[in-house]
Amino acid sequence: MTEGPTPPAGGRQPVPGTGAVALVESPVQLLNVLEWAHVHPPAGPVIPAARSGAERRGTADADEPAAVEPAQPLTVVVLSPSDPTSRGQLRRMAELARDEGAVVRWFEARGGRGGLLRTAVALAPLLLRVRRLVLGDPFSRLVQVLLPLCRSVRDITVVDDGTATMEFTEILNRGGRLVRWHRSGRRMSPVDLAFGLFASAARRKLTPGGRHRVELFSAMPATPPPGMALRTNRFAWTRSRFGPPRTLAGTDLIGTSLVETGVVDPDRYLAVVRSLAERHGAKRYFAHRREAADKLHRLAAETGLEIVRPDLPLELVARRGPIGRSVLSFPSTVVHTLPLALAGTGVHIVVCDIDQEWLTASASPRAHTFLTGITHTARDLHGLPTADEPSPA
Repeated sequence: MTEGPTPPAGGRQPVPGTGAVALVESPVQLLNVLEWAHVHPPAGPVIPAARSGAERRGTADADEPAAVEPAQPLTVVVLSPSDPTSRGQLRRMAELARDEGAVVRWFEARGGRGGLLRTAVALAPLLLRVRRLVLGDPFSRLVQVLLPLCRSVRDITVVDDGTATMEFTEILNRGGRLVRWHRSGRRMSPVDLAFGLFASAARRKLTPGGRHRVELFSAMPATPPPGMALRTNRFAWTRSRFGPPRTLAGTDLIGTSLVETGVVDPDRYLAVVRSLAERHGAKRYFAHRREAADKLHRLAAETGLEIVRPDLPLELVARRGPIGRSVLSFPSTVVHTLPLALAGTGVHIVVCDIDQEWLTASASPRAHTFLTGITHTARDLHGLPTADEPSPA
């Protein structure tokens, strides 16, 4: 099933297939595509190197291009996920994309047997001629299968898909398979081996060099390999369209799906959330879109927290408000994105370290190192305090 383009509520009239094509599978990927479109084309040279802390923080004046050339129409291809929460958020994001003048095409690539093949056949005419491609998740098997169709592509931009951006650039720098950290170290199944051919081809396609250019558009502390251009995502579109938010007294707590991915023990997680809520006076718990309903029911019953299921990515929800004067988060994307989206609002972000003892026996050996790295870079780049330090709220 596909959902074709519809006229936008505002902005320019789109012309399908004549500009950039974006492949997205999650609400935050689509948000970052809109952020990329907001500042594209670049007004100055793109930085082909890692950013210093000062460059990352930047100023509000650096968000907008000094002189904007006419933008090419954008076609957003949504490869729909299966879970209802993600699908709901994606449909809301698709509405916002149409309001910005984009063409949105919706595909049920996971829709039963043959869904991926039907999607590939339907997209082939578009992908065979696309010259500028924007990707939300280079680790996605769906994206990796579709990439070989993009034979005419000359410019590839990879936008953030959470902390996956950091892993993506690490793998390109050191070599290795395009596999997420929480899946590494596991025995490969026959399906893994079959898709490994596409993953290897994707890695070659996304490595700078040859006939195409590769750009990274990111808010994360990622260090791209030589030859990959880097542009900083400062959430200029989000701040121009939403807020500033009304702030509430007290603390909001942001949930994580580390239990669902098998990294953190559920009982340990519940105990930590209960302790944090008591110590910081938290009243609301913003659930991650992948958190299980039974876990959330247990959290509400045993901690007294109000569970909030965001209808949009948290950066937009927080910017729209209301939001607590202090926001407490475990190591995740938001400890790098919320300081940018909420810049100048007076909202303070606090990060909570993940203790080694919270991890499950099946967690990847890299888990603690990776999560600790997110916390340390958030402290270094954005000056965030940890949950054990006094909160400025």
